[in-house]
Amino acid sequence: MRSTRIRAVEPGDFAAWLPLWRGYQAFYRVEIPPATTQVTWARLLDPAEPMAAALAVHDDGRALGLVHTVRHRSCWTIGDYCYLQDLFVAAEARGLGLGRALIEHVYREASASGCSRVHWLTHETNRDAMLLYDRIGDRSGFLQYRKLF
Repeated sequence: MRSTRIRAVEPGDFAAWLPLWRGYQAFYRVEIPPATTQVTWARLLDPAEPMAAALAVHDDGRALGLVHTVRHRSCWTIGDYCYLQDLFVAAEARGLGLGRALIEHVYREASASGCSRVHWLTHETNRDAMLLYDRIGDRSGFLQYRKLF
């Protein structure tokens, strides 16, 4: 989308970021407690944290998409991995290439900072997103297992 740019979040972006964060939660039918949202926002802004966020911002100031990443070590490579944890584009902006632009932003940032891999998960029912992911990424063949505490 020509009139939209991808940029890192800034301290004054909370009001623009929050509706997208809530939209992401609604999409996945989860509700993250407000206290966790506040801690997440603080971590996204803290340069000492391995977390980062970017927004797709239209020229008119509307935030239309978000992406969150977490850098972490790996036993398989010297360079860190970049986990693309959250990706969301507002319903009215879907189909405009913003999801791809946000992922490509992550690719550039990860490569520039010496990461050896970007990886992410999606729900098996998220077929629309998987059409994009299959074009710009490689399926690893691994399945996720977890234990919640």
